[in-house]
Amino acid sequence: MAKKKIKEVIEEIASEFMADNGLELYNVEFLKEGRDWFLRVYIDKQEAAEEDYVDTDDCEKVSRFLSEKLDELDPIEQNYYLEVSSPGMDRELLTPGHFEKFAGRLVEVKLYKGVDGKKFYEGTLVGLADGNVVIKVENDKELMFPLDQVAKTNLAVVF
Repeated sequence: MAKKKIKEVIEEIASEFMADNGLELYNVEFLKEGRDWFLRVYIDKQEAAEEDYVDTDDCEKVSRFLSEKLDELDPIEQNYYLEVSSPGMDRELLTPGHFEKFAGRLVEVKLYKGVDGKKFYEGTLVGLADGNVVIKVENDKELMFPLDQVAKTNLAVVF
C-alpha cells in the first residue's frame, strides 16, 4: 500500500474519534527501518494553548482505538509497529494549516541554500503568503522565504 494511501486510511478511521476527544491528526508516517515497518501517528490538541500539549493518556487512547480499527479493517499487508505520539515541542510545520495554527509563535527556518550568507533564521511566524514562509525578525522586519528553498520550519523551543 502506498504511503499516501495509508495516511488517507488513518485520516478516515480516526477523524471522528479524534474530534470527539479534542484531538487532531498532525502527521502520519509509514516507514521501513532496517527489516521493520513503523506506522507513526502524530497527534495534537485541536485548540491547543501554547502550554497545552498531548499527554501519554491521549496517545494511549488513540493507540488503542487505532490498533483495534486497523486489526478489524486490516488495510496494511505487511507487519508493522504502531507508534502514537505528540509531534513534540519543536514540531516541524508541514501543512498550510500548521502555519496558520502557529502564526505568532517563534520559529526556526532552515534553508537549503544560504540567503545573505545564512541558512538558519529565527523569528515570529507571520504565516504562508503566495508560496513563501514569512517571519518577523528584529525591528519588525519581515523576511520571506520561498517554500521550495525551505528545508524545514520548526517551532522554536524557548526555556
